[in-house]
Amino acid sequence: MTTLTRTHRQAKRLIVTIFGVTILVIGIAMIVLPSPAIVIIPVALGILATEFAWARRVLKIVRERMRNSASKSKTDN
Repeated sequence: MTTLTRTHRQAKRLIVTIFGVTILVIGIAMIVLPSPAIVIIPVALGILATEFAWARRVLKIVRERMRNSASKSKTDN
């Protein structure tokens, strides 16, 4: 891997990290504010999941819980 490629990869990872963490913090703040945190937090995790395995794992858990909630609400009606 050349130095330029490595630098490009590190720059991309830094940009994704800053952008993803910023969106995640906004989403967490939306939990207490009247806003759609349930939409923003998975979007932030999706952004972070492009670079981090921990975010992919958390996103998978969030997706499973959302599916379970959706199926429970369908059966309750």
